Amino acid sequence: MSSESAIAIIDPKSGYCATTQTYHSLRTPVPLPDPTTPLSISDYVLSVLHVSQHFSLSSPLLIDATSSSSLSYSSFLRHVDSLTSSLPPIPARRVALIVSPSSFHVPVLYFSLLSLNVVVSPANPLSTPDELQHIVSLSNPAVIFTVTALLPKLPPAVSATVILLDSPEFHSMLNRPSQLNPCSRVATSQDDSAVVLYSSGTTGRVKGVELTHRNLIALISVYYHNYQEKDEEDRLTRPISLVPLPLFHVFGFTMLLRAVTLSETLVMMERFDFEKMLAAVEKYKVTSMPVSPPLIVAFEKSELVKKYDISSLKLLGCGGAPLGKEVALRFKARFPDVEIVQGYGLTESGGGIASTVGPDECERYGSVGRLQELTLAKIVDPSTGKGLPPGKEGELWLHGPTIMKGYVGNKEATAETLLPEGWLRTGDLCYFDSDGFLYIVDRLKELIKYKGYQVPPAELEHLLLSHPDIADAAVVPYPDEEAGEIPMAFVVRKPGSNIAGAQVMDYVAKQVTPYKKIRRVSFISAIPKNPSGKILRRELVNKATGGPSKL
Repeated sequence: MSSESAIAIIDPKSGYCATTQTYHSLRTPVPLPDPTTPLSISDYVLSVLHVSQHFSLSSPLLIDATSSSSLSYSSFLRHVDSLTSSLPPIPARRVALIVSPSSFHVPVLYFSLLSLNVVVSPANPLSTPDELQHIVSLSNPAVIFTVTALLPKLPPAVSATVILLDSPEFHSMLNRPSQLNPCSRVATSQDDSAVVLYSSGTTGRVKGVELTHRNLIALISVYYHNYQEKDEEDRLTRPISLVPLPLFHVFGFTMLLRAVTLSETLVMMERFDFEKMLAAVEKYKVTSMPVSPPLIVAFEKSELVKKYDISSLKLLGCGGAPLGKEVALRFKARFPDVEIVQGYGLTESGGGIASTVGPDECERYGSVGRLQELTLAKIVDPSTGKGLPPGKEGELWLHGPTIMKGYVGNKEATAETLLPEGWLRTGDLCYFDSDGFLYIVDRLKELIKYKGYQVPPAELEHLLLSHPDIADAAVVPYPDEEAGEIPMAFVVRKPGSNIAGAQVMDYVAKQVTPYKKIRRVSFISAIPKNPSGKILRRELVNKATGGPSKL
């Protein structure tokens, strides 16, 4: 069958092609630079920055919410040029490991290294020495950038050059007169690796996700295209985004790239605190921020919100887990002028691959939106490997120019996740509806197997979060001799509540089929989560099996 006839049978409502069993994006196509042109992500971003309608050298790129200090675009660009010409020689395409708390130095270092065709590899500064040893063995860095306080964590026998970001020598590199010669710039193929970002490790030891310059250029091209499609009045308004996520995380990293591309201002928070976040929104007139569903719940339930003027807030980008309809409606009733944009993405997909756009799509509660431009998808039956049409649940597979190169130093994991044809197996149980909206049911590996039935924890968590006495909740499998596994809930009570375990179980039992009932409850002060808001279920499973529940 010709490509023309295959395109002709794509359903214009769902984007589904029955011939190829593939879902296509319903968004307007986005042009990309010629893939054969040498181009780094940093050069691409800086080339479009200067055409932004509200670009100003004096405007702040970064604001530190803790210290109130700021870094202007003028200082940022000057520091990038100075550092690029001052760094000691680092071989092209080798890895630079960055182990540092968030600071103004980190974005400057990212852009400088990327322009030199050095692979940027930021790690969590809270990593243990053992975790850093694992990361070093995966990435084999040529150089490590860190701070004095974290030096004892580094592997003792590391062979890489170590540069301290809090040293006088590094500070001088930032402020030397630039000696960059345009003729001596490092040629960068778009297929060269740009970054190694570490996955959350919710299902095992962290993996190093290798993304190319082309992956990131494709991702940022979508942001830039959508900005260009906005009304002129909207393009003239400078967005101010709060970043409660660290810059070593894929969401924080791509938010930085997007901010520079669109001449936005980012307000950084080194450590998340709900009340300090509200104070930062009020002080800096924040217009948007990324959130996870539990944070939406906190906004909707907390009395602290009344103490602060958060009227500048216009948009929340929600991800990390599905957002329940009841929670979204209660939030909308309290904050009618704030739009919740839901989305979905992975480190392995370079960030977001689906989102809701506009008020109508945002009312598709429970959905993470439609496929982004440039992305193809399949819903695959895990048992047969066959593609499934709209309305049928299966594993989500993804294909497109933002999909990772692979897991660095882990060929086995790469082969399991990335198929030879370029399809990425996400491990998420999903379905598309007849209008092309994607719904995440749960992680395939996290489904609870109760007497042969599959119970999605996310569905039960949505119900628990709808209870007025519950501030947060997570559901995990608990081993049971008769049933195999039973659903167990970890519950955070709302302040002042004394709700009991039996009440929790009864509340859920009235709303689900019998095999989905919560059969064990433990109360906890906080649900453990990674920086993007995903529940660390392994920690809860270990906690559950290590001691009795507290009813």
